[in-house]
Amino acid sequence: MTTFVLVALLFTAGLDMGLVMLPLTEFPIYADDPAYDFSNPLAVEFGMWGPLVWLMYFLSTFYFVKLEPKLQVFEIPLVKWVYNLTVIATAAFTCYLFMSALPSYVPGIPDWTRWVLTVAVIGSAVYSSSNVNFMKWLAVTSTWMFVGLTLVMLIAAAYVFSGAGLSALFANVLSLLDYFPNILHFTTPITEYHEFYLFWWFAWSIMIGQFVATFVTGLHAWRLAGAMIFLPAIPLGIWFCVIYIYFQRDITIPTWLNMAMVAVGIVFVVNSLDSLMRLYSSNLAIDIERLGRKVYFPLHFTIQIALVMAYQFTPFRIEWVGVIVILLYGAVYVVIYRQKHAIGSHVRAVPEPALPEEEPGRVN
Repeated sequence: MTTFVLVALLFTAGLDMGLVMLPLTEFPIYADDPAYDFSNPLAVEFGMWGPLVWLMYFLSTFYFVKLEPKLQVFEIPLVKWVYNLTVIATAAFTCYLFMSALPSYVPGIPDWTRWVLTVAVIGSAVYSSSNVNFMKWLAVTSTWMFVGLTLVMLIAAAYVFSGAGLSALFANVLSLLDYFPNILHFTTPITEYHEFYLFWWFAWSIMIGQFVATFVTGLHAWRLAGAMIFLPAIPLGIWFCVIYIYFQRDITIPTWLNMAMVAVGIVFVVNSLDSLMRLYSSNLAIDIERLGRKVYFPLHFTIQIALVMAYQFTPFRIEWVGVIVILLYGAVYVVIYRQKHAIGSHVRAVPEPALPEEEPGRVN
């Protein structure tokens, strides 16, 4: 597939509905809380989702491409099972977060409608995870849906709901750039809310790294870094700059536009779930090729529904999963340190792939 398809898979797998809907509820928090006074709310929002997060994804992917074939840490039975249980739990948390946040996005939505949408999302994700071609098509489609939504919201904010024009967008871009001189603030918890984000990203990072690693054989390391750290930051930054106009000018989003945001967010949730389902089902040899459709679909559907209910009705929290992933990172770094000389020789012995000149942007 092309580099664009790779970025689309990464962009939609590494994000969910929160990207579309959460910023409008978070801007007021960052504006009022003194803990975030070091920058403006737009730059803080970008920091919660920005390049530092994607750098974590890149490092994890780099590990699975270059070092895991030598170390085989995740083939150790105990590590393998613990790791894949964290993947399963993180997938379910994505769905639970979608379900629990729906009332904020669709005021007055009945509980039974939330559960119907949750069941539909899980069912769609199970199907998508069983068909990699459909998964890629869905990732590309949802990426273009997101681009279209951004353009519509920009035009509406700049020319329909206000007379700000594009000058408001350019001004916000300058405000967003304040993230970079303040990037170190985001490396440690600023508040409990930011701590939640960090645990969430830690839980995501290691599994997104393995998922992306399965698609990048044939891509130079520096191009992989660009595709994973900088390319996703561009649409993220533009999106935040656009919806920040709504916050600045106190624009009430009309129902039709809110429904469009919810629709794009739902597709993003499906994209996030299907990538994680495909990952853990392959790792644990419970994928569709081994089980067949009659077993695969009800098994994974039941697993996800059960865990969503665990998040809903028990004290189970995503922070616990994040802690386990941090411990897994610690184990990996211990192994890397103990075998650093052998690893150095192994990495130097693996040549960078030579891409065909006529297809400079393609990866496997």
